[in-house]
Amino acid sequence: MASLLRAPSFTSPLHQKLNYVSFSPLTMNLQSKFYHASVKNGRCYVPSMSIKAQVAVEGDVLDKESEPINEGSDYGVVSIHHVGILCENLERSLDFYQNVLGLEINEARPHDKLPYRGAWLWVGSEMIHLMELPNPDPLTGRPQHGGRDRHTCIAIRDVSKLKAILDKAGISYTLSRSGRPAIFTRDPDANALEFTQIDD
Repeated sequence: MASLLRAPSFTSPLHQKLNYVSFSPLTMNLQSKFYHASVKNGRCYVPSMSIKAQVAVEGDVLDKESEPINEGSDYGVVSIHHVGILCENLERSLDFYQNVLGLEINEARPHDKLPYRGAWLWVGSEMIHLMELPNPDPLTGRPQHGGRDRHTCIAIRDVSKLKAILDKAGISYTLSRSGRPAIFTRDPDANALEFTQIDD
């Protein structure tokens, strides 16, 4: 949390093109009350706190003031349960997601009760739901770097191992342009996937 609450390390965000969100303690607007933070499910909640966030995207700076946070609006967000990904051919997609990426099917999830073919794949404790449906997104003309497109991000332990797997399978990818350990690729239907390396 402390690393997020720091002032930017540069004088003018327009001098360089950055993709980041920073929260500065100098721009925090705390009402003059004594705050009691509460911890629920490993998350810290501070009621009635407003944060002014400075967002720089490709050199354009936007100031956004958040809505006050209070426990009355906490409806119990826990995590992302699954991400739905459209595919033209379920078998082709399963070959990629299972045999290249090593994801396993969640057999407990019903796929025969829906009016289209599909499969649920485990991604840690969450899932990807492959859905064999027409995809409105074009297969060509998409950004070369998946980070500039709609994408699903998966946390992994070792980017270099995944890079070797993609190389062996002849699947193209790009690395993170910020230099962080992350790799971007596309599935057979041109859906962008990011794999970002995290530490324990």
